Amino acid sequence: MSLSRREFLRILGMAAAAGLPLEVRAESGAGSLYDFPRFGNVSLLHFTDCHAQLLPLHFREPGFNIGVAAGANRAPHLVGQALLRQYGIAAGSREAHALTHLDFVAAAKRFGKVGGFAYLATLVKKLRAERPASLLLDGGDTWQGSATSLWTRGQDMIEAQKLLGVDFMTGHWDFTYGTERVKEVVEKDFAGKIEFLAQNVETADFGDPVFKPYALRALAGVPVAIIGQAFPYTPIAHPRRFVAEWKFGIEEQRLQKIVDEARGKGAQVVVLLSHNGMDVDLKLASRVTGIDVIFGGHTHDGVPAPVIVSNARGRTLVTNAGSHGKFLGVLDLDVKDGRVRDYRYRLLPVFANLLPADPGMARLIETQRAPYADRLGERLALTEGLLYRRGNFNGSFDQLILDALMAVKDAEIAFSPGFRWGATLLPGEAITLEHVMAQTAITYPQVTVTEMTGERIKAVLEDVCDNLFNPDPYYQQGGDMVRVGGMRYVCTPGEKMGSRIGDMWLGRRPIDARKTYKVAGWAPVAEGAEGEPIWDVVSNYLRAKKIVKPVRLNLPRLVGVAGNRGIG
Repeated sequence: MSLSRREFLRILGMAAAAGLPLEVRAESGAGSLYDFPRFGNVSLLHFTDCHAQLLPLHFREPGFNIGVAAGANRAPHLVGQALLRQYGIAAGSREAHALTHLDFVAAAKRFGKVGGFAYLATLVKKLRAERPASLLLDGGDTWQGSATSLWTRGQDMIEAQKLLGVDFMTGHWDFTYGTERVKEVVEKDFAGKIEFLAQNVETADFGDPVFKPYALRALAGVPVAIIGQAFPYTPIAHPRRFVAEWKFGIEEQRLQKIVDEARGKGAQVVVLLSHNGMDVDLKLASRVTGIDVIFGGHTHDGVPAPVIVSNARGRTLVTNAGSHGKFLGVLDLDVKDGRVRDYRYRLLPVFANLLPADPGMARLIETQRAPYADRLGERLALTEGLLYRRGNFNGSFDQLILDALMAVKDAEIAFSPGFRWGATLLPGEAITLEHVMAQTAITYPQVTVTEMTGERIKAVLEDVCDNLFNPDPYYQQGGDMVRVGGMRYVCTPGEKMGSRIGDMWLGRRPIDARKTYKVAGWAPVAEGAEGEPIWDVVSNYLRAKKIVKPVRLNLPRLVGVAGNRGIG
């Protein structure tokens, strides 16, 4: 995450000295990874869910990504060895490290950091130079997830998007800066440069479209339609006040009309730039016809090959390009006689030690970070264990946040949201304020302490669990299970709503439905909540602790998931 000015300038110097910023280094397999022939006549490049991570980082993929019902044991619910076997990826390879959690610490030390916009920019320029008939698509969750994005209200990322050459974008967490900020960016910063598309957002009063629903572009003489699909549950997943004047939804019927309209105007390729989450996209692709490809986001799934979904009028490719700037999806299409005849897809991991930093992007990043450098670099503690976030039920950085909440607020139980964003720290690394902000930088960070009955605690857990494991993807919101500190419980993902959570214990005593417990939490969706920001609580806890021993994860006992390939 952190990069000193001296290290930054050294990288710039190396890139400038090389004189060829668009060439990939011919070392450690870079040539075979990034050098491959163009196919067909239309190319689409896609990244999503970068969560404002401008610098290279480590990011551990989940060891738990359980699918239920039709989603069980298929992409995106494959982890570890199951994922490698499914896609024929060699264990111990660079690709295996990028896509799985396996032997993470050793592999991270061997293969280095991933992502970083200066390195992503180099790869994008290289591929677009080889593919002049191309578009760059950003799936959203771009303006949120770092200290600098929070403190600049997304401006650091907006400048990076423009320099990167993004053509189209849709959104989700980006809306948490409020409607006025979003409109300001779309109407001013993006004007003539980037088109923000969302067919499924309308005004709450008269149902008027808020954003342009789709756009037509000609690539090598081929008309291509790009339709935007913002996160449909934005007003539910976040405080309603951020988008009080807007209404969101999946809007299947409207989407079908737009697809038909685009085809009627001559579109030979129809693309949905989606932030639905992959399970939702898979269902959508089976019901809405005429879409050639869905570039998905929200659930942070790195899926090496498209899932082919059949529907009443043909088939749709469904892809998802991971998160944190870690991957770039490249789809080459062969379009002839008015339709897509064939395709080639690659999900490219962006390894920072295989790509030179793009000098222009590196300078922009330095400029954006410079006013905050001292604050970002404050060393709070040292971690002796691996700190990460991803996983259905808990991560070690989540556990650290839970421990801080219980200790600082003297709470018996703590809840922390199942967010999927946040960098990974290796054992022996310093935890800086920047690292804490990368786990907590949101516009509603208040810490709350609430008296909750055992009955209410179970209801909260059941509600969040249903968001994750409802058998109908349209009722899933795509996050992970709320992280729980202080109490134990049993979870049966395949059960129905109200019956998934049981056997709850606090220490040696079962949770009493009628008894009241002191519960600490943060990120309240309800209006009127007050409290100090979570980053202050965690930072003060770390300053006092100085050394963080390997944390013990508080995980539920799972029932009914034997053999599930989403457990690795």
